[in-house]
Amino acid sequence: MTLPAIPDTHAVRAFLEPRHVELAKRAADIAATRFASLPEPANDDAARVQARQMMTTLGDAGLLEPIAALDARSCCIVREALAAASPLADAVFALQALGATPLFLAGHAEHIERWAKPATKGLAMGAFAMTEPEAGSDAASLSTTARRDGGDYILSGTKTLISNGGLADFYIVFASTDLSKGAKGVGAFVVPATAPGFRFVRPLVMAAPHPLGEIEFVDCRVPASALLGREGEGFKLGLATLDRLRATVGAAACGMAARALEEAMRHAAQRKQFGKPLAEQQLIQDKVARAAIELHAARLLVYRAAWEKDGGAERVTLESGMAKAYATEAAQRIIDDAVQILGGRGVLAESPVDRLYRSVRSLRIYEGTTEIQHLLIAGQLFAARRGPAASSN
Repeated sequence: MTLPAIPDTHAVRAFLEPRHVELAKRAADIAATRFASLPEPANDDAARVQARQMMTTLGDAGLLEPIAALDARSCCIVREALAAASPLADAVFALQALGATPLFLAGHAEHIERWAKPATKGLAMGAFAMTEPEAGSDAASLSTTARRDGGDYILSGTKTLISNGGLADFYIVFASTDLSKGAKGVGAFVVPATAPGFRFVRPLVMAAPHPLGEIEFVDCRVPASALLGREGEGFKLGLATLDRLRATVGAAACGMAARALEEAMRHAAQRKQFGKPLAEQQLIQDKVARAAIELHAARLLVYRAAWEKDGGAERVTLESGMAKAYATEAAQRIIDDAVQILGGRGVLAESPVDRLYRSVRSLRIYEGTTEIQHLLIAGQLFAARRGPAASSN
């Protein structure tokens, strides 16, 4: 088996510090030795067991620490290394980040001690519950409600396509405290999986191993202290979390693309057709060259966005949107070309590129589809033309 590539810190060195280079080496080593050789889970139940084990491994290795530090570049480096070795391990990291980050941004001390810190040590599994059957890209139209009842809130509604659904120990749940206010009436709540009225409805099985499910709140009672921030601030918190982490999705895409390109080049150097190695065929060289160009461009966009965030930028909507949109779309093309170069071997279940092909597709959808990213990017560009005040809204 080809070992996953080390994140290419040389290509993005302008955005990194020496500590990031050291982290890249350590993350790549852990990814190669602890995750790359793991067999793909045979079914959803096996994937859920493996995801739990991976969380523990990540925590023991210290690879979840960048989440607690709110260190965007380090999160990108870890995700790139993990995605090259195991898309499932990357998904586990991503969900720990999505579950813990809102708590670090707006949670009380008790939230951080009970859930956020354990999550970044691999001791508690998190989930981010925003999507509903009728609220996907239009997240502000969610219909799950949170009704105040004395010292508690009572949550009612259904969430679907929730990563770690039925597996997580706690959920960051977005629910409306006032449906008439739309996005301004949304609150964010931390809900333990043991909360009375919480129900795991069913698993939703993807083509690639990834714990996904539908959950329901049937008069689910949580204390008022479960609210993150104030009523009406939940949607803003959700967007801030996604804004902070969106570039890391691009980093994961880069990791998958780098692994696919390495597999394709190794095969092309060894496989002979028409009397010479595939690597000497001009059409193969064209695919490899285009893949390398796109991968380098994607990495630059990803680490530039993370660098801006680490530098103190309040919002990086434009930069992270560009990074995610370009990197995920480029990764899809690179991995598709890798399958094509491997030919029949590329579609065998045992092939790393087949697993990457099934895994990369969802990156273009979750945390904001490519189409939504384009709308956000265009909105930022037009707002900038209207002046600084408009672009900050």
